[in-house]
Amino acid sequence: MVGVFSKGQGRYMKKKFSGWMLVAMMLVGMIVGFQGRNLISADNIYEQLKKFQDILVLTDKYYVDPVETRMLTDGAINGMFDKLDPHSVYIPPRAFERTSEEMQGNYQGVGLSIRALNDTIIVVEPMGGGPAAKLGILANDRIVRINDSSAVGYTADQASKKLRGPKATKVKVGIARPGVQDLMTYEITRAEISLTSIDVAMMVNGETGYIAVNKFNQITNEEMVKNLRDLRSQGMKRLILDLRQNPGGIMEEAVKMADLFLDGGTKAKPKQIVYTKGRSADMEENYLASTGQEYEKLPVIVLVNNASASASEIVAGALQDWDRGLIVGETSFGKGLVQRQWPLGDGSAFRLTIARYYTPSGRLIQRAYEGKDKSEYQREAFERNEQEGDNLQHKKDASLKGDSSRPMFHTNSGRVVYGGGGITPDYIVKSPAATESFANLQRRDMFYQFVTSYLDGQANSLRSTYGQDMKKFVRTFPVSEELLGEFRSFVKTKGVTVEEKDIQKNLPYVKARVKAEIARSLWGNNGLYSVMLEVDVQFQKALTLLPEAAKFARAE
Repeated sequence: MVGVFSKGQGRYMKKKFSGWMLVAMMLVGMIVGFQGRNLISADNIYEQLKKFQDILVLTDKYYVDPVETRMLTDGAINGMFDKLDPHSVYIPPRAFERTSEEMQGNYQGVGLSIRALNDTIIVVEPMGGGPAAKLGILANDRIVRINDSSAVGYTADQASKKLRGPKATKVKVGIARPGVQDLMTYEITRAEISLTSIDVAMMVNGETGYIAVNKFNQITNEEMVKNLRDLRSQGMKRLILDLRQNPGGIMEEAVKMADLFLDGGTKAKPKQIVYTKGRSADMEENYLASTGQEYEKLPVIVLVNNASASASEIVAGALQDWDRGLIVGETSFGKGLVQRQWPLGDGSAFRLTIARYYTPSGRLIQRAYEGKDKSEYQREAFERNEQEGDNLQHKKDASLKGDSSRPMFHTNSGRVVYGGGGITPDYIVKSPAATESFANLQRRDMFYQFVTSYLDGQANSLRSTYGQDMKKFVRTFPVSEELLGEFRSFVKTKGVTVEEKDIQKNLPYVKARVKAEIARSLWGNNGLYSVMLEVDVQFQKALTLLPEAAKFARAE
């Protein structure tokens, strides 16, 4: 789960700490937290550090088998974090490298989304505007050579390492394209590639814009403003903002997003977006909205679900508390802790919880975690027993499992909302529950694998028929009984068992997933979402509630 960084921590701190200093800091935290001391002497810090050092040295010298001391140190650090909250975490070097790229929003490479399938590297999507896309590399192409080496049998990570490199350097890629006999060779000049935090931004009808945000990194607000302006130029008069599955990210970017839709209030009553409280006053922040954004009266609905966390909950909570828009979907994860991130000298890092954050009404949305292991804590967010329907007065909140004692707060208009358990929607709409055998189709990635095989023979014909006309494809392409039969046969060849009654029960979704994967191959995420939103019950409910959201916008 991506943490929320406090002010200034989108940029990593320049000072780096050794593993030993980290151990010392964590020991201090444990002693303060679990022995109840307000102060601890430097002698005690180094006494605990000396104990750990003695154990590590003696283990390295006398253990019956050779030991890897780095592994032991990492294990000790992880053990210490297990005694803290669920979101304080140690990040090994390779994971930290990836996380840094995600948060910074860029890397240097060729701009290809790839995956390994049956020992072959397949292009899922060439990133728009990237060097690979400009040269004409297409979705479903197979990368069989990188420079002078065969790429057959590579994992996605291995291929990615070969394709990445400093900008302005070159890499040669051999492409096998279904329907083309000869190997195609491309020489790609690497460039700075933006890792977009917005999956899709498009008009879903003449007046309604839709934006799906997958995380909050350093370029999220920049992307958001650009996409809002593009949609406004296309006639957008209302917006559905999709924060489902968004685990969070940088706090300041969430504040900026909320501020796009909130005015600054008055001098006597300025509008707060979020505030934090920590053990140290240095860790406390108060973020206020400003007036002057062109979207402050735009009707907006925010979609959330149980995987919407952290920065996503800041946005949803601020708009809900100020009665600025409607929240639709399922109760969010419930992460109200702020982490600060410190890089370490060996390329690893750690995130430490330094504060709690609160919505404008005073809600701490963090779920209780004391006395629970991390798996139990994670699982609880997905096991709520929610009642569907109108929840504008939040009378359904009390029905949530284990939430009967949640503290009560009030929105700007006096509506009741509750703290201590995530952001509960104003309209609760559950995602349809899938049977186990049908869920297995998704876990085994059968839809993507089938469409990859299908496109080997049909991609050129589809491109010829539909060209750039995505709307025509969405409107007219049939998922016929013949195509469904091919899908059933393909699934059987992969040894995946699914009962026919399960396929029939989920038939609209099965057809949509097959069609959506084809559309993604041709038009990227715009194609995927254009199809899947038609069978998305939470999105469809949001469409019907837009007139209600307009009332909120006028009253605000």
